[in-house]
Amino acid sequence: MNPLRQLEEFGQAVWMDNLQRSYITHGTLKKLIDEDGLKGLTSNPTIFQKAVSGSQDYADLFTAARGKGLSANDVYEQLAIRDIQGAADVFRPVFDALKGKDGFASLEVSPALANQTQATMEEARRLWKQLDRPNVMVKVPGTEAGVPAFEQLTAEGLNINVTLLFSQERYRQIAHAYLTGLERFAKTGGDLSKVASVASFFVSRIDVAADKEIEQRLKAAGVSPEQRKLLEGLSGKVAIANAKLAYRSYQEIFSTPRWKALAAKGARAQRVLWASTSTKSPKLRDVIYVEELIGPDTVNTMPPATIDAFRDHGKVRTSLVEDVAGAKETMRQLEASGISMKTLTDRLTVDGVRLFEESFSALLAAVAEQLRP
Repeated sequence: MNPLRQLEEFGQAVWMDNLQRSYITHGTLKKLIDEDGLKGLTSNPTIFQKAVSGSQDYADLFTAARGKGLSANDVYEQLAIRDIQGAADVFRPVFDALKGKDGFASLEVSPALANQTQATMEEARRLWKQLDRPNVMVKVPGTEAGVPAFEQLTAEGLNINVTLLFSQERYRQIAHAYLTGLERFAKTGGDLSKVASVASFFVSRIDVAADKEIEQRLKAAGVSPEQRKLLEGLSGKVAIANAKLAYRSYQEIFSTPRWKALAAKGARAQRVLWASTSTKSPKLRDVIYVEELIGPDTVNTMPPATIDAFRDHGKVRTSLVEDVAGAKETMRQLEASGISMKTLTDRLTVDGVRLFEESFSALLAAVAEQLRP
């Protein structure tokens, strides 16, 4: 059986971490839904920048916009909204068949607003209104400023994908903000069954950052054989351990009496979504961040190459709940080796926002180039 299809039996949804216009117009998305059970997709500035720079998919829109005095940002929004609406329409039968549990397409607020609560909320509301589909999610960053923005937007009944989550602590803040937002929405008479959310927890970037720290310590003078053994044993293990412990927090939070009271009113759990799941290290299996993170009420959003690799040789088992004690020990050893997980994840959040800002600037430059007469 197709391993991608098998994931569904284990409670995990497959989303695609990519989008360009031809996926909609050439039937690529429809084929992935029919053959692989694809349930949704995510986009971000990097994805749109590659789509605009690397294809002719948007020539019609650029031709129509040229000479009208529109800014590059205006035209980007037109193409992004058209693509996300188009993807949402392709996923609509999935959304309807699953009664709103899945079938979503996500569009990100501008990364330039990542540290501005009020501006994030205003842009999220505006995008939500313009997208005008029940099966879209607006992506809000899991920064310190993003937490209150997410709670308020949930309290208004918007579907939100909280992105750029790296630390277990920030994940717990987001999960509790979701519950608070739903409680507030219920008090205003809102229909909780109409609200959906995912918490996008980034994976492979953590191993890249942790392995870099490990390499630096291994090269340092005076490393004892015991320290060397400890450090070498941690390489390539931190991201999965961190994710397993985040999932343990999910299980705890979404089994409390507080959550059960919301579920009784029709609320849906905020699923954990594994993002950044392509393998960066040649030492690791190319599908490791799929195979080791399989469990109920989760989503794995994969780039096309990872989807193809997992279809070809992925192995499916309920891996997320395996050896949680070992995951705790990995994190303990990391701290014992002098590597601070908090420092690591704080830096990754800042870097993640910066990288998306750079991609967004490159995207607007690519759009501006196409608008030249």
